[in-house]
Amino acid sequence: MEAPAALDYEIVDVFAPRPFTGNPLAVVFGADALTTAQCQVLAHEFGFSETSFLCAPGDGPDGPAADYRLRIFTPHAELPFAGHPSVGAAHTLVRTGRLRPGLLRQECGAGVLDVVVDGAGARLSGGRPTLAEGPDPAELATALGLSAADLVGHPADVAGCGLAFTYLHVHPDALDRAVPDGAALDRLGGHGVSVFSWDRLGETAHARVFARGLGWSEDPATGSAALGAGVWLTAAGLLAGEGVSGYAVRQGDRLGRPSVLTCTVTATAGAAVAATVAGAVQPVASGRIRVPW
Repeated sequence: MEAPAALDYEIVDVFAPRPFTGNPLAVVFGADALTTAQCQVLAHEFGFSETSFLCAPGDGPDGPAADYRLRIFTPHAELPFAGHPSVGAAHTLVRTGRLRPGLLRQECGAGVLDVVVDGAGARLSGGRPTLAEGPDPAELATALGLSAADLVGHPADVAGCGLAFTYLHVHPDALDRAVPDGAALDRLGGHGVSVFSWDRLGETAHARVFARGLGWSEDPATGSAALGAGVWLTAAGLLAGEGVSGYAVRQGDRLGRPSVLTCTVTATAGAAVAATVAGAVQPVASGRIRVPW
């Protein structure tokens, strides 16, 4: 299949309480014929933390198992899964009349995932929860320009629901002082890092997220990290070990792009078995972009 000369796109703000907050996302339509190299060039051109490329779903034995297929690129690499590109793409498909609201099935590198879309935004179910031992918390703190005195005392475990992050629980006054050392973070495993403080009364994590795929720069809203936070918080005993718990993640304030991610985690016997993340999506621009080469 030959790629057309130009493709339609939209720019939306995801997990955004109002336009020009949250995490900006480019959504490119009709990307089936694009090569990986072409997608990477376009993602670099847009320059956002991620760009979503929408394609037709693959065929299974009984027909398509999903409503659409999504490829996700940072300016530097393709990801199997990410939260704000999934939420933003699903809502944009519905808002532009390409799909109906309600339950959608998204095919991506992490498998086929559920996304529920309404007029304001979307709720995403992540992949299978995972939890593994992470680096020494004091070493991770040093790689983030912090010290052992800034730590609350929990392990820096690696958790995820489709894309794994390392979680570092710090005191509130340490959060703004974090400055990532990319080389040091690479030596500690290279996972993205969510450094956060926890408001137990409000059941809210105040987070800053740094990712290798972004050159260790800061992300204003990270749905995949918000999903994994539920896995980590359950394992740490900060959320209930049985049933469904709600929690929120607030992110992006330091970047001037405040973001609100509303989450749930379902637990059994002290371990997370499922998680969801939801947020509002605000359209801000649309146009056409030339296909490279």
